[in-house]
Amino acid sequence: MTSHDVVALVRRKLGIKKAGHCGTLDPIATGLLLLTLGRGTKIQDLLMSEDKEYAGTLLLGITTSTQDRQGEIINRREVPRLDENTIRAAFEKFCGDFYQMPPMVCLVHVYRYSVDRIALPEIDFGVVCSKGFYVRTYVHDIGEELGCGAHLKSLRRTKSGRFDVAQAISVDQIKNAPREEILSRLLTLPEVSRMRGA
Repeated sequence: MTSHDVVALVRRKLGIKKAGHCGTLDPIATGLLLLTLGRGTKIQDLLMSEDKEYAGTLLLGITTSTQDRQGEIINRREVPRLDENTIRAAFEKFCGDFYQMPPMVCLVHVYRYSVDRIALPEIDFGVVCSKGFYVRTYVHDIGEELGCGAHLKSLRRTKSGRFDVAQAISVDQIKNAPREEILSRLLTLPEVSRMRGA
């Protein structure tokens, strides 16, 4: 289900015309997709500009045409023996401000990262980043830094600004819950302003 499909589902379920989302999720990604409804669409750009947090898994040794598991394999390389310090140093190189070259060159910022599990050829990681950040390209660049290439195996957006996936309504809940229950879980514009410290 695409980000656009989720917006269409909410429009139908709630019977509203004006709805949008605050940042597309990649096709392989799961997790938090902020939606704006009605007058809330006026603050969509503001919400989109906030930092994002992701948890993902990269797979070393294989590069793909899309930098994720859905692309065609374009190269396979042997994964060298990598110790934890070498892996952390590769992640550290892509912390702070740096330029990324996905579809276009853009300045992005990684505020922090974590290396959560190393089970070569897989590495589970977390990253807190600025708007415009491409996790697929980040994974590709780390793979190149480690000398064996990599692609994104899985990805989950866990936060967007002050919004956390733990507080979100799932797609299944949207499909199955009564309209009134969904409406009761929505945040008003004043509530969103307070969350953002405005």
